[in-house]
Amino acid sequence: MKRYLLLAAFAALAACGKSEAPEATTESAAPMTLDDVPLVPRETYFGNPERTQGRISPDGTMMSFLAPLDGVINVWVAPLGDFDAAKPITDDKLRGISGHQWAPNSKRILYTRDTGGDEDFHIFSVDPATGEAIDLTPFDGIRGYFMGSSTRHPDEYLIGINNRDPVWHDVYRVNVMTGERELVEENNEFTAYQADLDLELRLALKAAEDGGMHVFKRGDDGDWVEFFKIENEDSLTSNPVAFLDDGEHFLMIDSAGRDKGALVKVNIDTDEREVIAEGKQADINGVLTDPNTNEPLAYSTNYKKSRWVSLSDEVASDIDTLQNALEGSISILAQTNDNKVWTVASDSAEKPLTYYAYNREDGSLEEQFSARPALAEVPLVDMHPVSITSRDGLELISYLSLPKHTDPDGDGRPAEALPMVLVVHGGPWARDTYGYNSLHQWLANRGFAVLSVNYRGSTGFGKAFVNAGDREWAAAMHDDLLDAVQWAVDAGVTTEDKVAIAGGSYGGYATLVGLTFTPEVFACGVDIVGPSSLVTLINSIPPYWKPAMNLFKQRVGDVTTEEGRQFLRSRSPLHKADQITKPLLIGQGANDPRVKQPESDQIVAAMEENELPVTYVLYPDEGHGFARPENRESFFAVMESFLSDCLGGRSQALDGAFEGSSTTVPSGIEHVSGLAEALEGFEPVIKK
Repeated sequence: MKRYLLLAAFAALAACGKSEAPEATTESAAPMTLDDVPLVPRETYFGNPERTQGRISPDGTMMSFLAPLDGVINVWVAPLGDFDAAKPITDDKLRGISGHQWAPNSKRILYTRDTGGDEDFHIFSVDPATGEAIDLTPFDGIRGYFMGSSTRHPDEYLIGINNRDPVWHDVYRVNVMTGERELVEENNEFTAYQADLDLELRLALKAAEDGGMHVFKRGDDGDWVEFFKIENEDSLTSNPVAFLDDGEHFLMIDSAGRDKGALVKVNIDTDEREVIAEGKQADINGVLTDPNTNEPLAYSTNYKKSRWVSLSDEVASDIDTLQNALEGSISILAQTNDNKVWTVASDSAEKPLTYYAYNREDGSLEEQFSARPALAEVPLVDMHPVSITSRDGLELISYLSLPKHTDPDGDGRPAEALPMVLVVHGGPWARDTYGYNSLHQWLANRGFAVLSVNYRGSTGFGKAFVNAGDREWAAAMHDDLLDAVQWAVDAGVTTEDKVAIAGGSYGGYATLVGLTFTPEVFACGVDIVGPSSLVTLINSIPPYWKPAMNLFKQRVGDVTTEEGRQFLRSRSPLHKADQITKPLLIGQGANDPRVKQPESDQIVAAMEENELPVTYVLYPDEGHGFARPENRESFFAVMESFLSDCLGGRSQALDGAFEGSSTTVPSGIEHVSGLAEALEGFEPVIKK
């Protein structure tokens, strides 16, 4: 805090015209210590954002966003730039609303909501003027998803609903003003569709036996005709994006014949392909298109940091203006129908996510709001992109964050070795990126170095890199993490005896692998909704994931044969639970449809049978991750005390950490300092 008080004092002097420099002294300042850095409350990192998901209306008159209402995230609207007049238009009182978007007519906002984390998402249409809402998917036990919209048909959406068969999503044309539905396609074989600007289904994708994807097009007689195949090696780096205005061409990210996913234009009659743009170090991961014609205007890639490149003189100056004015990674989140105003978000490691309205006519960029303005008052740390070489020569783009006091020159290396937390991303077909990261900031504030690694199988770095992870769960994928730990030790970031591993989903699995396959490497581990058995994981996937079984066969292992099951067991931490020698903390949502509760139950039972230290935190009203802020804060409170016991570091007291949460601790309450005392007399608050 001293540094920030000093800066504030200098600012006050400048305002009074008294900003002369202090007298020089011959004494050098004492080195900064962790005690000099304010201990930031967990709520600042993990509580609800003040505002997020800013979206300008297609007519350019309003801004929508998500914000708390009585502590629960809801949809709000305000006249553009006048947030004093903002009002909530939903009143969810349970888990909150996770996503929203404007209909092209600017008369309705669409949002999604599930129950207790079960991921059975319903799609609602709400009138921003009155708050009147319609459930566009009014069926029990279903999952709806958006399939397409167009400015040509501003009142209508294509929506997939699996009400007839839980495995397959039929396609409906839905009027968002009235809720009226018309069945467009009864589906019994396709995993996805692509519609044109008239909302006509033109392409359909079907999973291939070898893990690839068959692409069909609509024939003249209305039947589906196979068009081409996306081979297995390209299946995670290739996909159709959008049809162009002429109806004869569509855009596609395509890695066929190359390593990196390129932006190509495909002729639907001839399959002739024109390469529009391609990245040298990373796949193209974003395309900005004209809202009325889908003509590509710009594209983005993300190697170490995100970067936009214009494709048209029409937006060249806009892209330059934004990238020169904003520090962090840029996302273009919404456009008006006339494409004159954009909603832009800037994501920087040392500044919370900030939303802007960019006026293309005059080049003005007006800040709308910060997602977490309280972070402007706390010491955030930089995130350093680092390149680590794996034992077999792959480049692992990784991100390192260090406590404020340990890196005074900002070179990304601490003055002395620190305890370190290796935070492993989920997926695994996802990636870590540069930008504000609550986990990194929180752990650095507690005194830890934090390292996140894009191990093989991570997406965005070309098909060779993602395919190098095939059937390498608990093998080469884990070796990449071990190589990153060794890099950190060799670089003086940490020491061999002071490394914890933590992560969610696949990251939780990686944690369990670390403590079972290589128990000597890690001092402790934190598993959040991670699978313990690959056999039971695959056998219990939701029905609507079954079309992806061939992808699991090729990239993870084949659960349909005894040989395949034996292979999967050999890569499953459950069957090596007796090898665990270090403390383990597990967090699980009881309603998780992806990694179901038995995945955690069974490894806890195995550890208890072997009298091994495990603490199990279970949330009755959560799914695949913790959506309610009370639950997030409570789990990270437990994790903070757990890591302090394991590695040292500092922690905030547990007093009041569980208020309003649904926390239960079925096992191991005694293994975390202060946990039993903090939960004495506590009654869980369950909201579904």
